[in-house]
Amino acid sequence: MTAQIIDGKKTAQEMKAEFRDEVAKLKEKDIVPGLAVILVGEDPASQSYVTSKERDCAEVGIYSDDNRLLAETTQEELIALIEEKNNDPKINGILVQLPLPKHINESEVIFAINPEKDVDGFHPINVGKMMIGEKAFLPCTPHGVVHLLTRSNVTIEGANVVIIGRSNLVGKPLANMLIQKNKNANATVTVCHTRTKDLASHVKRADIIVAAVGRVNTVTADMVKDGAVVIDVGVNRVEDATKKRGYRLVGDVDYEAVKEKASLITPVPGGVGPMTRTMLLYNTIESAKAAAAK
Repeated sequence: MTAQIIDGKKTAQEMKAEFRDEVAKLKEKDIVPGLAVILVGEDPASQSYVTSKERDCAEVGIYSDDNRLLAETTQEELIALIEEKNNDPKINGILVQLPLPKHINESEVIFAINPEKDVDGFHPINVGKMMIGEKAFLPCTPHGVVHLLTRSNVTIEGANVVIIGRSNLVGKPLANMLIQKNKNANATVTVCHTRTKDLASHVKRADIIVAAVGRVNTVTADMVKDGAVVIDVGVNRVEDATKKRGYRLVGDVDYEAVKEKASLITPVPGGVGPMTRTMLLYNTIESAKAAAAK
């Protein structure tokens, strides 16, 4: 058996085509979704990511408000800018690119964002709503994982899911999404992590494996039962002298070996990554519709 590849780039493009149509219809009603992107400092990876998000907005017709601040920007100045965007009716979503410089308290910045514009899904109000199954902005990466599964016709209900990783960004929210008594959920979820004893014994029982721990070869072929679905969220740099930049990107899964046992698998790059930005667009459009309905 060789696994079918879950192509995150293709799925993201399909969804963005749907978003273009939806945004065009909203504009006919004088509703223009707007996303404010705030970047503090000049981290190259963050700059590249923010530029990609702005390009995504242009692609689907979302108004993008670009705010690039010096690394020396104070926490007070950043929160004042967030408050300005909270009160701007043209802005439906506010994204503060993380990580922030060390002198800025990340939690206080997230708390400053109006929950109704928290399109990253990080504000504790949205996290709490997600926990109890209320409508909320869902964090983009785990929400993207769910869409990859459902659009690949993977049955989540009743499945044994093992999530490796307990971060606030992926592991914890994804576990909460999948155990809800909802469509595209109702799974039996086990959350493992770097302190789990005998990780392989848990993973071997899984119908769906989600690796999100940030460690190369965390999931090897001997840990995967035949026909399992494998979603690799990890992104790790591995030295590679054959590459111009001196490294290549790999996930948390031993891809070449595991794809011979899995039924479906995501590559790295090109799997989950494109879906993260796509779900940000989704949340921004949903926020615009909610604001217009008031």
